[in-house]
Amino acid sequence: MRILKSSFAVVERRAEHAVKFFYSHLFWHNPEVRDLFPASFEDMERQRDRLFAALTHVIAHLENETLVPYLRDLGRDHRKFLAGPQHYAAVGTSLIAALAETSGEAWTPLVEKAWTEAYQVIADTMMAGAATSEDPPWWDAEVVRHLQYGEDIGVLTLRPHAPFRHLPGQYTSVSSARVPTTWRTYSIGNAPRPDGSLDLHVSRIERGRLSTVLVRESRPGDMLRLGAAGGQLAFRREGRPVSFIAAGTGWAPVRAMLEDLAHHPPDQDVRLFVVARDAAHLYDRPLIDEYAAAFGWLSVTYITPAPGQHREQATDRLTTALCNRGLWPDQDVYLSGPPLFIQETACLLEDLGAHPGRIFHDSVPATGKGDGPNGRPLGFGEWFLNRPSPHWHNPSGRAPRP
Repeated sequence: MRILKSSFAVVERRAEHAVKFFYSHLFWHNPEVRDLFPASFEDMERQRDRLFAALTHVIAHLENETLVPYLRDLGRDHRKFLAGPQHYAAVGTSLIAALAETSGEAWTPLVEKAWTEAYQVIADTMMAGAATSEDPPWWDAEVVRHLQYGEDIGVLTLRPHAPFRHLPGQYTSVSSARVPTTWRTYSIGNAPRPDGSLDLHVSRIERGRLSTVLVRESRPGDMLRLGAAGGQLAFRREGRPVSFIAAGTGWAPVRAMLEDLAHHPPDQDVRLFVVARDAAHLYDRPLIDEYAAAFGWLSVTYITPAPGQHREQATDRLTTALCNRGLWPDQDVYLSGPPLFIQETACLLEDLGAHPGRIFHDSVPATGKGDGPNGRPLGFGEWFLNRPSPHWHNPSGRAPRP
C-alpha cells in the first residue's frame, strides 16, 4: 500500500502528462476502442479528469472497506460500454506504460510489481461486479416532462422502459443520441415511485454538450439511456440527529432522502442547509417550505449571497451558519454538491468537531489470490525471476502488442 501511495504522489505532480500519455498509448495500440470515447476535445478533457479522479479515489481508499463496493459498482456501470476482458487488458497495459513514463527514475521494478498486482485486483473486482449483475447494461428511458428553471437548470422526468431499481440518494449515468459516446452522472431527485418514473436534476455546464442538450433542448418524447444506479449516499437510521447540506443541484439526492423520510418519519431531528449562488437558483423552494411547515422534525436554513454580492459569499455565509449551529460531534452529516464544495465543507465540519466517519457523501468509483505457492503473493525476487502473466494483460492467449 505504501509503495502505491508514494509512487502515485510522484505521478500526481505530472497528472496531465500521465493521463494524456495513457490515452495516446491506448488509442495507438488499440485503435478500435477510440470510437467508444467522446469525439470532441472538451468531452475528452472531462474524460481525462474523470479517469484521474477515479484513480485518485482508488489510491486514497486502498485500506477502506468502501473500495470493493465502489469497484464492483464501477464494473457493473462499465457494462454500458460493453467492456470485456480485452478492454481491461488494454487499459491495464496502457496504465502501466503511462505510470512508468511519468514516474521517470522513481519507476523501479518493485514499483512496477506493486502496480501490476494492484491493477490485477482492480480489474478482477470490476469484472466480478459486472458478471454478478442481473440488470441490463443500460435502460432506455423516455422523457415525459421537462421543467426548466432559468437558462441553466432543468428537471427531467423519465419513464424507463424496464424496471429501474434505485435507492433514495443514488445517481445514474445518462447518455443521449444527440451527443454519442458521452455519459454523465446525475442524481435522482425522488424516492422510488409506483409508476417507476424518476426525476433528474441537471445543471448546465458551460461548454458541456450533454448538459446543454438536457437542459435546453430535451423535450417530452425524447429517448435517453441510463446506466445502473450507483452511489453510497443512502440514509442511515442510526438514531442520531441529522444534518443535510446541499449546494445547487446537489439538492436532488437530499430531496429523494427527505421524500422517503416524509413517508417514514425519523426518530431524530433533521437540519437542512440549502446553498445557492443566488435566490433564483433555489428552484425547489416551494417544496422545501412545504416540508418545513408540515414536519416538526425538520428545520431549514437557506444560504445565498446578499443581493449584488458575488456567489462565493454564499460559501462564507455557510461557514458562519455552520459555526453558529453547534452539536456537530453528535450529528450524522450528508453532503451533496460540487466536489470542491464537498471537500471544503467536510474539512470545516471536522474542524468543528464532526466525526469523520459520520460525514457521508459520494465521490461524478479484498484482495485477490496471490500467484505464489499456496496462493501467497510472490516475493520481489520470485516475481522477477518468474514473472506471472496476469490474465488482464493477455486474456486472449496471444502475444501482447509491443
